[in-house]
Amino acid sequence: MIKRELIVFTIIFLLFVSCKKEDSSTQPPDQIPQITMSSKRGLAYDLKNSTDLETLKGGVSWWYNWYHSTTAPANYYSTYDIEFIPMLWGGNTSNNDMTIVKNFILTHSEIKYLLVLNEPNLVDQANRTPVQAAADWVKYEQVVSDLAAQQRTIERVGPAMNWGTMTDYWDPVVWLDAFYSAYKSANGGRPPKIDYLAFHWYDYGLAAQLDRLQKYGKKIWITEMANWNPQINSYQKQAEQMVEMVNICETRSDVFRYAWFIGRGSLPDSKYTYLFGPNPGQLNDLGKLYLSLPYTK
Repeated sequence: MIKRELIVFTIIFLLFVSCKKEDSSTQPPDQIPQITMSSKRGLAYDLKNSTDLETLKGGVSWWYNWYHSTTAPANYYSTYDIEFIPMLWGGNTSNNDMTIVKNFILTHSEIKYLLVLNEPNLVDQANRTPVQAAADWVKYEQVVSDLAAQQRTIERVGPAMNWGTMTDYWDPVVWLDAFYSAYKSANGGRPPKIDYLAFHWYDYGLAAQLDRLQKYGKKIWITEMANWNPQINSYQKQAEQMVEMVNICETRSDVFRYAWFIGRGSLPDSKYTYLFGPNPGQLNDLGKLYLSLPYTK
C-alpha cells in the first residue's frame, strides 16, 4: 500500500514539474505582468527607493517627480509594474533639458506620455503668461516631433493648471483661453497640439472644477490632488475627502489619470496628506486606504 502511494505521488510530482516547465517556457522573457490595479491611479512624489516601490506595487500604476528623469532603480518598470512619467517643468526649459528628456524616453520603451508646464499661472511655479507659454509650446511640440522621427509616439499632457497668483490670470480657464488665443495668433490660426490637459486641486468641489474644463474637449490628468481646506484638520477628514475625490476620478470618463499629493515630506504633515511614514516602505493609514479604494476596470 505504501509502495503504491509512493508511485502515485511520484507520478503526480513529475506531472506538476513538467507543467511548470511548460508554463515558464511559453512566457516571453521580457514580458511584463499586467497591472491589475487602477490604470488611472498615480502618485505625485519623487519615488526612488526600491522598498517604497515594492510597497506600492499592485496599488499604484504610475508616478512622476516634476523632473525629466528619475533616479529610481533602473529596472523599476519590469520589477514593480509602475510607470514613470517625465516632465518638462517650466517654460524656460533649456535645450539640454529637452535633450535629456528625449534620451530618457528613447531608452525607456514603456513611456508614452510627457508632462509639460507646471502651474504657469502661479508666480512661484512655472510663472508663464499665456503669450510666453504659447512660444514655449512650440518647443514642446518639437520634442514630440523629434521623438516621432525616431519611431516613438509620445502624447503631451499639459499645461498643468491650478488656481493661481498671476495678475489677471489667477483663474485657470481665463489663462487657458488667453493661451489658446495667443498660440493661434502666432501660428496662423492653428490651435496648440495638446493631447491631454492637466489640473491640480486642493479643496472641496473637484467635480465642478472638472466641469469647467470640459469646454476644451480634452481628457484630463489630475496630476496633484488632496484637500488643503482649513477644515481638513485630521487624517480622518482627509481620508473622507480622499474617498470622495478618488471616486470622482474613477467614475468620470473625462479623467484619464490622477495622482495624490504626496508620498512623504521633510516637514511635519500639517495638511494630513502623506501616504508614507518616515521609514521606507512604511504606509500610514491614509496610504493603505489609497491603495485599497475601488477602481473602474
